Amino acid sequence: MGLVREPRPAAEPAAEPPPRRSEAPRPQPAPPTRPAPPAAARYEPPTDAAGCPPPQAVAGAGTLEALEAAIQGCLKCPLGPGRIRFVFGEGNPAARLMFVGEGPGRDEDLQGRPFVGKAGELLDKMIGAIGLTRAETYIANVVKCRPPDNRTPLPEEARACLGYLHRQIELVRPAVLVTLGATPLRELLGLTEGITRARGQWRQLELGGRAIPVMPTFHPAYVLRQYTQDVRRAVWEDLRAAKAWIDKAEGA
Repeated sequence: MGLVREPRPAAEPAAEPPPRRSEAPRPQPAPPTRPAPPAAARYEPPTDAAGCPPPQAVAGAGTLEALEAAIQGCLKCPLGPGRIRFVFGEGNPAARLMFVGEGPGRDEDLQGRPFVGKAGELLDKMIGAIGLTRAETYIANVVKCRPPDNRTPLPEEARACLGYLHRQIELVRPAVLVTLGATPLRELLGLTEGITRARGQWRQLELGGRAIPVMPTFHPAYVLRQYTQDVRRAVWEDLRAAKAWIDKAEGA
C-alpha cells in the first residue's frame, strides 16, 4: 500500500501590525526676533544767528558778499554739519544770464565753488557755445552743501536754502534764469512734471516784484550720462533761446 500523507495544516495568516498611533506635531520653536533698529535722531538746528541766519539778515544783505558773510555758517539742515566747504555761488554779480543747479558734488565740496568737476567743464563749453564766458554769467545751486553720495536734496533741505537762492537772484537781477535739471525747476517754480517734458518751454518766476523768464534744460551731469546727439542738440537749442532773449532785451 502506498503511504498516505496527512494534509498539512493551512498556514495561519500573518498577524497584522498594530496600528501606529498618530503623533501630534511637535511645536516648532519661534524664530528669533530681531531688535528694531534705533530710530534716527531728529536733527535739531542751532538757534544762534550764525548757525541759523534769521530772515531779516538775509533780506538785509545788500550785496552778494554781504549775503555770503551772513549765511556761510548755516547749519539749518543736516547737510551743513557734513560739508567740507560752503558753496555759495560765483560769477558776475550783474550777470544777464544766471544758471541754477541742484547742489554741490564732491569736487565742489572740496573747492567751495559750483560746477568745477566734469559737469562743470561741460557747462563751461555750453556757455562758450553761445558766445559767453563763465565769468560773464552767475552760477548757483538750490542747496549750498553737498548731499551725501550726491543724492537729490530732500525737500526740507531745499526749503532751508531756498531763501538764500531767492536773495541771490534778487541781487544779481538776471534777464534770464536757466535751470539745470529737475530740482531747481521744482523748488523755484513748483513744477513736478519732469525735465524731459519741461525743457525748452519758457516759464516765469515772480520774485522781488519782477517777472523773470526761466528756461529749463538738462543738467550737464545728465548730458554726460546720455551723450547723444539729440540730448546735446536739445541743450544747445535751450541755451540759444536764452541768449536770444537776452540780446532782444538789451536791444530794446
